[in-house]
Amino acid sequence: MRARVRERVPVVVQGRGRSGTGVRALWLGAEAFVTCGVLLLLLVVHQLWWTNREARAEARDQVRVLEREWDISPPGDPGDSGESADSGESGALGDADSLGEPESPSSSGSVVEGGSRSRPAPAPSSAFAVLRIPRLGLTVPVAEGVSKRSVLDKGYVGHYPGTGGAGAVGNFALAGHRNTHGEPFRYINRLEAGDQISVRTRARTYVYRVDLVLSSTSPRDVGVIRAVPRSLVKPSYGYDAPGAYLTLTTCTPEFSSTYRLVVWAKLVPTRG
Repeated sequence: MRARVRERVPVVVQGRGRSGTGVRALWLGAEAFVTCGVLLLLLVVHQLWWTNREARAEARDQVRVLEREWDISPPGDPGDSGESADSGESGALGDADSLGEPESPSSSGSVVEGGSRSRPAPAPSSAFAVLRIPRLGLTVPVAEGVSKRSVLDKGYVGHYPGTGGAGAVGNFALAGHRNTHGEPFRYINRLEAGDQISVRTRARTYVYRVDLVLSSTSPRDVGVIRAVPRSLVKPSYGYDAPGAYLTLTTCTPEFSSTYRLVVWAKLVPTRG
């Protein structure tokens, strides 16, 4: 008998190399994409919510501290720094690019309507006044300097070193964040001529009335914070004569530092 020859049926095993590697790469890519999305979302939440929450709380606490001290100690105490004088520190217009060296005040601290002569400038980054804008429901401390870390990012408004003091002849120039970190100046674009702004110091409260709004100018337009403010970029905006001015500056448009928004106000004379 012939031996039966067993035929083996070949078994074809499909390789999983290429397809398996492709699926795994897609899976890892999807994981990385989701992770990046979550991290980006957390960053946005931190910037738009958490920084505002922290800065506003700190600003409120600082206002309470200042006003409690002022209510306890009478005006004229040695610590009174209601009107600030010169400072060599350079500042920044709004909350981004460097503006360069601010112009020194043209007046030597002379004060309008009952204010005193100039006193030593407040220590850098120290709060010395409270700014109120009723139309915006804003109450915020004013600190010396425009450093982001030690002033603006704390939710404060910063006083440009070298510009005039509150209530003084000259230009009391301030900067504040438009977005994040308390964003005290987010809505100053809503201010209109005639709106009132008050600045309280240990010595007294000064009231200003909004006069002009410059909706957009260069970050390096130093003219807007000079003693007699006038835009160097748009010369039709500004003033020709000395006076007691208040200037508010911030970034524009929102969530951008491309340009600067400027609001000018004039001191309201008090009646004798």
